[in-house]
Amino acid sequence: MNDDNDDIEQSAAPLIEHLTELRNRLIRSVVAFAICMIFAFTVASPIFNFLANPIVNILKMNGQAPDLIFTGLQQGFMVNIRISLFGGFILSFPYISFQLWKFVAPGLYRDEKKAFLPFLIASPLLFLLGAAFSFYIVMPLAFDFFLGFQQKNEDISDLVGITYLGTINEYLGLTMKFIIAFGLCFQLPVLLTLMGKAGLVSSEALAKSRKYAVVGILVLAAIVTPPDVITQIILFTVVYALYEISVILVKWVEKKKKENLDKDGFTDEKSENI
Repeated sequence: MNDDNDDIEQSAAPLIEHLTELRNRLIRSVVAFAICMIFAFTVASPIFNFLANPIVNILKMNGQAPDLIFTGLQQGFMVNIRISLFGGFILSFPYISFQLWKFVAPGLYRDEKKAFLPFLIASPLLFLLGAAFSFYIVMPLAFDFFLGFQQKNEDISDLVGITYLGTINEYLGLTMKFIIAFGLCFQLPVLLTLMGKAGLVSSEALAKSRKYAVVGILVLAAIVTPPDVITQIILFTVVYALYEISVILVKWVEKKKKENLDKDGFTDEKSENI
């Protein structure tokens, strides 16, 4: 009986240590997020002015005043809060990823660390690439399309003037939706390559699933983008290209895995039976 109790106590001790370390990592991550959020709140106006560049440039090209409005007394303040939350997460994400890595890394072998680290670095870089692609290419095209539905009243009695008077809340929500959607979609190569490395998917299965991937990407484009054909086509084209890149990367991972097995002298069962 005493031996059983000793075993339970010994197994409980490492668990408590892991939980304590997890708590410390979470506390550090929350503190980092709070600091970055406060910093983002202090510079919320410059951040919003930067995010407003696509719509401002198009309004100026159309000869309109580059103004956005808010219709609720609290909207201006709430927009700053949203910017601080969004900016705080973006700024603190590298540190949070580092804390996650420090918690997981001790349980990995050296080869596993070397295999996982490139994906840890590639993920935020691909997110930034997707966000930049959305901000500098997709958003100007989409906003130009939307503003094309305005019509000017040039003293013609049967023509009603339609002018864009965008609210800061609506514009910020649309901009963040674009950035997050494209940033997450650019994670597809990382996700599928990791799944291929873990043996959950194969390049052959991905290649055979192209038609299902096309349908899924079309549905995704319809959900995460505004209802205009141009943006949906752009997102579909980009994500499908990333899918094809993922197939190539998974095939490369499989090739490297086979080379390592051959180097270590492992052969499959069929070769041994022959």
